[in-house]
Amino acid sequence: MDHKRKIIMCLILAAVFSPVFGKENWKATVVKNIEALVSSCVVLPCTFTHPEGQLPNSRLRGIWHRKDNWNEIFYHEDNTKIQDSFKYRTKLLGHLADDNCTLEIVDVKDHDNGPFCFRVELAEKDNNKPTPNMFSFVGECAEIKMLHDAPKPKLGPLKPAVEGKPYTVTCSIRHTCPSHWPQITWSRGSKDDIIEVHRDIHGGIWETESILVFVPEEKDDHTDLTCTAKFHGGKSSISTFTLNVKRTESYNHIIIPVVAVAATAVIFGLVCVLMVKKYKKRIQDLQSQDGSMWNRMSRLSRRLRSGASGPARSDQRRSIWSRFSRRPQMNEFNQSPNNATSYGGQTASKPRCPSPKRYLWYFRQIRFM
Repeated sequence: MDHKRKIIMCLILAAVFSPVFGKENWKATVVKNIEALVSSCVVLPCTFTHPEGQLPNSRLRGIWHRKDNWNEIFYHEDNTKIQDSFKYRTKLLGHLADDNCTLEIVDVKDHDNGPFCFRVELAEKDNNKPTPNMFSFVGECAEIKMLHDAPKPKLGPLKPAVEGKPYTVTCSIRHTCPSHWPQITWSRGSKDDIIEVHRDIHGGIWETESILVFVPEEKDDHTDLTCTAKFHGGKSSISTFTLNVKRTESYNHIIIPVVAVAATAVIFGLVCVLMVKKYKKRIQDLQSQDGSMWNRMSRLSRRLRSGASGPARSDQRRSIWSRFSRRPQMNEFNQSPNNATSYGGQTASKPRCPSPKRYLWYFRQIRFM
């Protein structure tokens, strides 16, 4: 009898305290505060757990409602149960079977500030009818702060560009709608010059960054570079900065004249060398000719410079030619020599025939002059 009483008491205690201990298995993580641009979209990250473990989507029901009024529903799989002001503007982005309850709200209105709370319901296995097993995470609700003006994109790094060298500039914008990325465009450059990156910062905040790489020219100096961010829903914002381009130092005004002068000097030097070689060869050819006039003149000039003793060149030349044109000398009685013949009172000398040895001596004298 006592044993039966103990069993009954245990069952009663389990029935009383099971709901209390069961709540520890119902948990949700929701971003509590987030910003949203009016007319754009916003995504509320959400995850949850339940005591039944892994269940298929067909046995789970996800509902978003107002914190203080569970009947004011913002999202339900049955569209007829959603408030008119939120119809066709909300949907679940995650899969409940993956414990993902992320909610997207498009075409954000001024009154879409919440607080938004998530509730999960379990359905029966056979007919998928709702069961008493449900839980509303009213302690984890999200509130939205409305932004009426689009935030401006951030440009950087704003450093001077150098002419002819690649220049990189970035344009980034933070947002809360990763399902519809903002579109970033530049006032210059093509698609091949632009790289786009998306990053999850934290707490439902995302960043879209556009990287522009181009080669600036001299004409780009003091020109405006504009980045435009266009958000889902039509709103946009721009950021502009003035590009300063440093000109590369040019030494052409120095290099070109120096190269021209150096080339001229080299050409002139080569011409001089060739001319000198040419005339030296010519002189050597002339000097190598035996008995040429050049050899005779050079020998004559050396004799004149040496100042050797002996009769002068004119006297020597005269003495040589005088032998060819020697006239007969008159004696003291005004008579011609024996070889002279007188005709009518005039005396005519007979030409003398020099010997062959004398002619040979004459030619030798002429040769060595």
